[in-house]
Amino acid sequence: MKKFEVAGYDMPCVDLTVNVDVFPKPNGGTGINALSWQGGGKVASGMVASARLGAKCAMLGAVGSDDYGQFCIRDFERHGIDVSGMKMRQEETTSLSIVLSDRETNGRSIVYRRGSAQSLRPEELDNEILENCEWFFISHITGVSMEATKRAKNAGAKVIVDADSYSSELMEHIDLIDAFVGSEFFYDVLFHDKNYEENCKKVCEMGPSIVVFTLGAKGCVGYSKEEGFFELPSFDVVVQDTVGAGDVFHGAYVVGLLRGYSAKEAARLATAVSCIKCTRIGGRAGIPDWDTVQKYLKTGEIDYTEIDERVAFYGRKLQL
Repeated sequence: MKKFEVAGYDMPCVDLTVNVDVFPKPNGGTGINALSWQGGGKVASGMVASARLGAKCAMLGAVGSDDYGQFCIRDFERHGIDVSGMKMRQEETTSLSIVLSDRETNGRSIVYRRGSAQSLRPEELDNEILENCEWFFISHITGVSMEATKRAKNAGAKVIVDADSYSSELMEHIDLIDAFVGSEFFYDVLFHDKNYEENCKKVCEMGPSIVVFTLGAKGCVGYSKEEGFFELPSFDVVVQDTVGAGDVFHGAYVVGLLRGYSAKEAARLATAVSCIKCTRIGGRAGIPDWDTVQKYLKTGEIDYTEIDERVAFYGRKLQL
């Protein structure tokens, strides 16, 4: 048995999430419903979801040595994620995103400042982690992420990708992917019709054994070589904020596969986790643990006892 169930590569950031009723018009203003300091990054937040659902996780990547970088590392540790593969770049900065979400449209806009922290170099990749994970989780195809993927794959790991925005580089290396989980935006670039079954099967024939496309409030569709096509609706929840919904879906999906779920069952689990997350602002505060999501799937009730403790924690200040 390998030491880690999921390992991931990312350049984490900090999200200052601000939620309002309606975006103000130019030169106008509006009151803030809530704000929250939370960790961000596609794989980074997905890994937090995996860890909160009980998976043994490890992160690889880099941050600056500023307060934001220290927060990112500490937040992984708070969720039980191994950070021995993370590098803190001295005298360099960590990326910051200001995420503005509104309740009128349930949409979001992001303004960001890229940090100066440089990504890992191939020689800095932690082979102890790469050779000891069951699943490896990526989102962007870069030189170092591809090198990490190949090392993990050669050691027997399966690979899951968060295919949010279209990438020709990803499509060139799709044969390395075991579970391809893409967004509706990615789907719309690849295809110009809604023949989901035929099109999911086409992607599956390119290499992945499982293909899923998330469709926002409409749920998700997918295809696996074992089950064939499936389609699932979303759950009916009171949405406060969709920030990080896709990231969380991916992290939960891989845990479903680890626990022996079918591709469709894992998608139902991931949909529930993502929907619960959306009832609180930010990408991480609303992520449920295993018991909370199982209760929701059985009863339709969300136990917010532990979730709202984290909402309060993230809402106070940047917690170092």
